[in-house]
Amino acid sequence: MTLAAEVRVPMRSQRKASTIVDVAAYAGVSVPTVSRVLTGAAKVSDAKRDAVRAAIAALDFRPSSAARVLASRKAEVIAVIAGDTSTYGYAETIRGIEESARAENYTVMITVVESTEDDEIDRAIAATLAQPLAGVCVLKFDPPGVAALHRIPPSLPLVALSGVREAGLRQAVLDESHAAEELTDHLLDLGHATVHHVRIPPSRREDGRTTGWRRALKRRGAAVPPLADATWDPRSGIEIGRRLAEDPAVTAIFCGNDEIAMGVIRGIVTAGRSVPDDISVAGFDDHPLAALWTPPLTTVDQDFAGLGRRGLQLLLNEIAGETGRRFSSERPQLIVRDSTAPPPPTAEVRRIN
Repeated sequence: MTLAAEVRVPMRSQRKASTIVDVAAYAGVSVPTVSRVLTGAAKVSDAKRDAVRAAIAALDFRPSSAARVLASRKAEVIAVIAGDTSTYGYAETIRGIEESARAENYTVMITVVESTEDDEIDRAIAATLAQPLAGVCVLKFDPPGVAALHRIPPSLPLVALSGVREAGLRQAVLDESHAAEELTDHLLDLGHATVHHVRIPPSRREDGRTTGWRRALKRRGAAVPPLADATWDPRSGIEIGRRLAEDPAVTAIFCGNDEIAMGVIRGIVTAGRSVPDDISVAGFDDHPLAALWTPPLTTVDQDFAGLGRRGLQLLLNEIAGETGRRFSSERPQLIVRDSTAPPPPTAEVRRIN
């Protein structure tokens, strides 16, 4: 008697339903590719489409009714992919996009990318591509945004929004580097021998704010101090402020954003020194609380909402098939307030001697 291996097939009610990840693994494609086949939101090669459909049949994969409804609707969604939504610059940029998109009868969906891990990027892109997309706005302010940007299917209309221009992209930027250079010049013009820089997490090796600071110091023949790295948490500036306050040669500090500057000022005061009498401190972004802080912060006014509006317009131009303007840049404005002043006379003596 011939013995055959017994195969037990679970009843449907007992079997775990297949997911989009299972379909992608079976077909040998990415999760975003499966989403594109399901929604028709972007073009997929015939070979990959056939592989996905075969996997769907083999695994008895059944998209949710909500997904089928989405797939049948016309492309009326603008996706925003961002590494954060709560920080001032992110929130204001998204507000500018959302208000402009709503005026054009588009709905905005927001996907947060929490890390640069492949699984996290795949999750974010799959969630985004599951919608009937007209186009995508990527906030390229941090490493997760940069990573997500380069995983968007090239067939989708796309615009990047950031402070540093990248060749080959349709992009709206705030010219951070020249604004940071102007701010550093302001501090040097006050008589400070150099300017220390507290850096926020960069999107790449170095962002425009740091580049502008470094360029101004080198152009003026000033020493370039070591960077002090903060996190996005304003409280990280407190310990940095305390540490810098212990060095009598430190008379001017440029912080990567206003929230970090507020933390740095708290640290300086805790260390028993005064702003700006002993140390000048400047921020960046012109946060709504910057003018209300004690002392009111010298900063750079970045029109983040305007950045969102400009970026959305570039995206709408691409959606409409226009081949003209692909880049929009605006230079932020220096705002001088009470947190910066000439160095104390004792600092001048140390500098000369």
